[in-house]
Amino acid sequence: MSNLPLFKGFLSYLKKDKYSEETIYNYQRDLESFGNFLNKKGIKFQEVTNQVIDDYKYYLTSTERKTAKNQKTVQILNTFSINRMLSSLRAYLKYLMNVEYKFLASPEIIKLIKSERRQLQDIKLKDKIKLIEAPTKFERNKVVALRNRAMLETIFSTSMRISELLNMKMSEIDKTGRIFVRGKGKKERFVYLTPRAQRHIKKYFEVRGNSTSPYLFLPYRGKNVHQKDKKISPNYLEEKVKKYRELLGLNIPITVHGIRHAFATYLAESGASPVAIQILLGHESLDTTTRYVHASDRYAERIHRKYHPLKE
Repeated sequence: MSNLPLFKGFLSYLKKDKYSEETIYNYQRDLESFGNFLNKKGIKFQEVTNQVIDDYKYYLTSTERKTAKNQKTVQILNTFSINRMLSSLRAYLKYLMNVEYKFLASPEIIKLIKSERRQLQDIKLKDKIKLIEAPTKFERNKVVALRNRAMLETIFSTSMRISELLNMKMSEIDKTGRIFVRGKGKKERFVYLTPRAQRHIKKYFEVRGNSTSPYLFLPYRGKNVHQKDKKISPNYLEEKVKKYRELLGLNIPITVHGIRHAFATYLAESGASPVAIQILLGHESLDTTTRYVHASDRYAERIHRKYHPLKE
């Protein structure tokens, strides 16, 4: 953006540091929101002080906020989105500091706000399974049905992020169903396919057709003609999950991320080690995992009844 110095240089720095396209896009969008805020207030970047940063934090919590495309919104951001935007700004200011660009504000002034704990609405396992199986029931195009089913089966099997799923290559899956993943912040890990997920990937791959694209899951146009070197959009999969949920009559929201969350929840409720779950999810900090994995109320009640010392 013209009002943010070295903006393109910062994005180039992220590319050189091998951040994913999705991550770079999020940084760009978040910083465009900050640029819109400065324009709205008539503030030049050289005039940005610690107080301006505090004002921006308040702005993010209000309905005055404009989207990255400078459009008005009535939706109030949740604390997770606000913290992501603040983290993006802090990273940008640190970049300017490292290249010795002079400015008034300090990156250290940007403190994240306290995140609310989400009270997860309980969706029964059988309903989540129906959602994963929904493409087979509702998609008329056989290839699309097999592909979308394989994608949802893979997420629930491995707990991959949506960006990791859509960037996955067939060559990254070994004969045992182990997948090599390069996730957020270039962190590398292995995740594991269940035999069930492997079967659905195989079924899709058999009808996918030959392609020069390195990606496993391909977008289609018209009569099953895949688009070369194109990836499926995260928005496409999110919209499909929303549509399947509506067709199934599930009135409790669940997203692609919710399927990833379900994986972690069921492992935790079955007694899996939090450290093992942390590794599988690709979290740097165990604190992130413990915030992310919430046992259901039903599970908490069962544990209380089983282990309370005065239960009789």
